[in-house]
Amino acid sequence: MYVCALVGASGTGKSHRSLWVAKEHNIDFVIDDGLLIKGNSVLAGKSAKAEKTKVAAIRTAVLTEDAHAFEIKSALKENNAEKVLILGTSDAMVQRIANRLGLGDIDETIYIQDISSPYEIQQALNTRRMEGKHVVPVPTMELKKDFSGVMLDPLNILRRRGAGSYENMGEKSVIRPTYSYLGRFTISDYTIYQLAEHAAKKNEAVSRITRFRADKAEDGIRIEMDIVLYYGYPLPQVFSRLRKEIAEEIEKYTSLNSVAVILTAKNIVMKKTQGTGTAAAAQNPFNSGVTVIREAK
Repeated sequence: MYVCALVGASGTGKSHRSLWVAKEHNIDFVIDDGLLIKGNSVLAGKSAKAEKTKVAAIRTAVLTEDAHAFEIKSALKENNAEKVLILGTSDAMVQRIANRLGLGDIDETIYIQDISSPYEIQQALNTRRMEGKHVVPVPTMELKKDFSGVMLDPLNILRRRGAGSYENMGEKSVIRPTYSYLGRFTISDYTIYQLAEHAAKKNEAVSRITRFRADKAEDGIRIEMDIVLYYGYPLPQVFSRLRKEIAEEIEKYTSLNSVAVILTAKNIVMKKTQGTGTAAAAQNPFNSGVTVIREAK
């Protein structure tokens, strides 16, 4: 199957432009915010914009639930889909959706700045930030049966063909999701740290975390951690497993993409000798405080 992606930051007009992109690339199937759409119909899935919180919306958009992913995957198979367009806020997000559906790698990526002018993008951002309006590329009647947000207006999309001549590209819906008027939410760095710490403490090779840093960006989160390890464990295997566990923990509870997990082993210590109550770290010849190994996702 040919997999095309349309990538752009939240609120930059991806859903508004998706019909043009799909038509130009002769694509019948579009995956946008948890919905599988063909023409003016929803074939499968549920809208992320119908969720009551933004965290739930993100989890729905990336098809976190197995039943949700299976429903869309089955619909693509039943409809003999040969091409599909996936919308997302980052390369990592669209690839994650493709992986959840078993579609493999993205064949072509189109970025919103390639098809929209800076003025158009800024106008879309202003509408999102000031009015909380979102566009869903299907008619209003397709959404009303199970939508929790506020419906605003249907929107007919036209494309100019010539002087005084227009082509009807389809109908979209302008909506205001529940989460857009319940206020903003923030996931603090300390919350990210607690999740990373919880994952690290489950690893028997980890003694403690000595430094932690989280950098959040549009395409996900980048984590750096300095850790102290116990002597006797193979470092490459420990780091590989730990990176995976930390990324999964954060993605599971926050739905943030883990762009990178960079680990630095700052020290190796001996585990306490049972019954003595004395840490053998003082006897450890490696207890120098220098970096032992550094590895990144």
